[in-house]
Amino acid sequence: MFWRILSRLLWASRGRLLLALLAVTSGAAVCAALVNLDLDAGEKFTREFRTLGANVIVAPQADQDSTPTMDEAVMMRIAAMSAPEVVAAAPYVYIVANTGQQTAPIPVIVAGTWFDQVARMNSWWKIDGQWMTQRDDEAQCMVGANAARQLGVAPGGHLTLRYLGREAQFAVAGVMTSGDSEDNQIFISLPAAQSLAQLGDRVALAQISVRGATPVLEDFVRRLGVALPDLEVRPVRQLAATEGHLLERIRSLLFVTVVLILVLSAMGVLAATAGLAIERRRDVGLMKAIGGSVRRVMRFFFAEAMVIAVIGGAIGGGLGLLLSRWIGWRVFSAEITPRLIVLPLTIAAMMIVALAGALPLRLLGRVRPAEILRGE
Repeated sequence: MFWRILSRLLWASRGRLLLALLAVTSGAAVCAALVNLDLDAGEKFTREFRTLGANVIVAPQADQDSTPTMDEAVMMRIAAMSAPEVVAAAPYVYIVANTGQQTAPIPVIVAGTWFDQVARMNSWWKIDGQWMTQRDDEAQCMVGANAARQLGVAPGGHLTLRYLGREAQFAVAGVMTSGDSEDNQIFISLPAAQSLAQLGDRVALAQISVRGATPVLEDFVRRLGVALPDLEVRPVRQLAATEGHLLERIRSLLFVTVVLILVLSAMGVLAATAGLAIERRRDVGLMKAIGGSVRRVMRFFFAEAMVIAVIGGAIGGGLGLLLSRWIGWRVFSAEITPRLIVLPLTIAAMMIVALAGALPLRLLGRVRPAEILRGE
């Protein structure tokens, strides 16, 4: 009998209940999308932030000789940590070499590194030509945009670098634009730079790109410092703080938006149920006149709210997961993983919204059967 009466009530007020269902479904879709994004925020947002470059530096202790270097094997020790938060790690050797005519040499900053790792941590660089991918390619180089203009070279051209009486020939694979100091540098492979400077297997420093909020970065720096006690491990403070603040602000924005959507959804349900409360006065009066208790009468109306919440939450939750995937591709160019936990969370949130919006129906408990029977 309960379900029969409930189905009749739902059908009789289908117009207003449809409006409430639309409010719940739309609110559930947006909330589910934002919650799913937030659950994936630590990985997807920081992946985008990693285009800002390296945020951890490993270097020799400052109290060593005037030109301190460290063994290249340190890169193996970093890789041995198997830290999932590490995006890329690249060693560097810097020298000031000469190019151009021997009678009129032009000094240039030359950086030897691993090109595959540099590309992973600086994906926003613009490349004219092609980016080098082989770590041991000693025949090609990459030239910064400013240095290329100064030297008059372009992709396909050639450069001769001289350092302390030694020289090496390089073909220009590409010209890169970073918008920073790298535009003034020439990049060659690490073995080529070590050979030109006669450093053997030594490097000047290592740059590491680590994804994660500030606590994750600080924990990684602490663990790496323990693993490399003879070296200096330090975060790039400004970049790390910027990344942490951006992540916290985005998550705060998502939280505030979800709360606002829930409030607006509750107001939509409230508007629909306020009209229902006026329409249902006669029905409630008749139910109470034939012996129905207030609690039993209210069960019908709150059951309506729960039906709307479950249906709207389930449909909206599914749409929200699809919406989060679309946002992931459009904003982050990455796939957002649907989290099934979002569906029950969304339905539970919509049940709370529906109950809050159904509060006007409690006024029906004050309806007096005598007034309804008299036609008042």
